[in-house]
Amino acid sequence: MTSILSKYSNLTQRIIAAILGALLIGFGLYFSEWLYFVIFLAICMITQLEFYKLVGLDGMLPLKTFGTFSGFSLFTLSYFIESGHLNDKYYFLLFPIVVCVYLIYLYKKNEVKPFRGIAFTFLGIIYVAIPFSLLNVIAFSLEEYAFELILGSLLILWSNDTGAYFAGVRYGRRKLFERVSPKKSWEGSLGGFILAMGMSYTLSHFSDSLAPWQWFSIGIIIVICGTYGDLVESLFKRSIEIKDSGRLIPGHGGFLDRFDGLLLAAPFIAAFLKIF
Repeated sequence: MTSILSKYSNLTQRIIAAILGALLIGFGLYFSEWLYFVIFLAICMITQLEFYKLVGLDGMLPLKTFGTFSGFSLFTLSYFIESGHLNDKYYFLLFPIVVCVYLIYLYKKNEVKPFRGIAFTFLGIIYVAIPFSLLNVIAFSLEEYAFELILGSLLILWSNDTGAYFAGVRYGRRKLFERVSPKKSWEGSLGGFILAMGMSYTLSHFSDSLAPWQWFSIGIIIVICGTYGDLVESLFKRSIEIKDSGRLIPGHGGFLDRFDGLLLAAPFIAAFLKIF
């Protein structure tokens, strides 16, 4: 896909890839809860592998395969438990799985600083796999599969990103967080907020899964956490001196670039829906 779109400008690539990706995800969410499971499990694993690859560029040596397997186990268990196919006691299977990280490093003879590798292996699980697994909590927070909660959250997130991008390009003057991301501006953030609130308003009229105040609350959560999620990933990339996390999505970079806002927003949305 990247080679096909390479003849277009970066903006055109960005728009085409965004539309195709949104259609694929939207269809998967709507068609079946099992297709949702497959799509987001794949996204979770690709994103986690991308994270481990990046920290490897900085000289860290996490357990890329086992860490991703742990993320796979976490996402799969959370799906089957939250959907009611398994008792929640099976969450305790996760503890012996992740503890194996210590045992694996114990037998790696050539590791000079094994606990640095252990730390980054766990970071991949915490930063990527846990937020994606919390999407299962969101999807089944109404006691049955509600695709509109995931799709609605993504539409708000994408609206925030889109509004911030175009408002920032057109009106951006005042830097939002120049030390971490020189291109982000307060004007862009305001544009993202307006478009995200517009999407929240639209969802409150077309979906009765949540009350209007809940959709607007999720919108505010996504605007704040999505922005910080983008900044956190920018800080991560700046620390290892790279521009994009990958090249898998034309015009967008890697999966970590595309879903960075979701990684910070998902825990807050899950907590909000469970509490309120």
